Amino acid sequence: MTGTLQVDPSNAEQARAWDGDEGTYWAEHADRFDRSLRGYRAPLLEAAAVRPADRVLDVGCGAGEITCEVARRAATGRVLGVDLSAALLRVARGRAAEQGLGRVGFEQADAQIHPFPAGGFDLAVSRTGTMFFADHAAAFRNIARAVRPGGRFVQLVWQPRSLNAWFLALTTAMAAGRDLPAPPPGAPGPFSLSDPDRVRGLLAGAGFTEPHVEPLTAPMRFGADAEDAHRFVSGLLGWMLADLDGARRARALDDLRTTLRAHETADGVLYPSATWLITAARV
Repeated sequence: MTGTLQVDPSNAEQARAWDGDEGTYWAEHADRFDRSLRGYRAPLLEAAAVRPADRVLDVGCGAGEITCEVARRAATGRVLGVDLSAALLRVARGRAAEQGLGRVGFEQADAQIHPFPAGGFDLAVSRTGTMFFADHAAAFRNIARAVRPGGRFVQLVWQPRSLNAWFLALTTAMAAGRDLPAPPPGAPGPFSLSDPDRVRGLLAGAGFTEPHVEPLTAPMRFGADAEDAHRFVSGLLGWMLADLDGARRARALDDLRTTLRAHETADGVLYPSATWLITAARV
């Protein structure tokens, strides 16, 4: 982890992951990760309704696909993307430079505690980036402080894991028959904001209006074919193999190949997925 990155102690583990090997893997495969979520880009940007002069904060911006899309729309405004991963931010800066976007910046920061200018943004957005805070109440309060009264917060988060076949199929395969415990409710992770009632309470407590919660579904693409997807997913979830012996490791990889082959289509390896699109206004 870089010495200049200041994180809340509760987020230290997330920072080590995202500013370490996990973030590096995501950066190396940034185009593939972005493509996997491509079905959600249009509805997220439509909900954001970015205006030309808007000042926009992108929370957990990753490799900057949404940040750059927003920057094109906020042509006379300014856009800031923040993320824990230095590797992903390098990709984001490179993309912005390639696209000639001069009014967009990126900063390595923990949005739970970062001293954003009070009321400095008209809009905050996040594509699957807000689920990893250890203290969502504190994070949402800090984001609310950064958004002017009347400004908006638009985020895309996962619906429960039971509705996300991609997660269930891939992790079940890599578990190789093990019964892996689910994390405690609300713990940092992909499904920590999957309960809309919890999200409503968190946003209201932070100073936002009652949010509008819209269910969305879209296929996720993991590769051009099963072998391509196998290389990608086995790297992404390779940590699940760390404590397995050779035979069980081989079983896991075989099980993974089986499910990926079952989901091959003419458009690639596709799995169903489900998200919530959550929009709230600053009080």
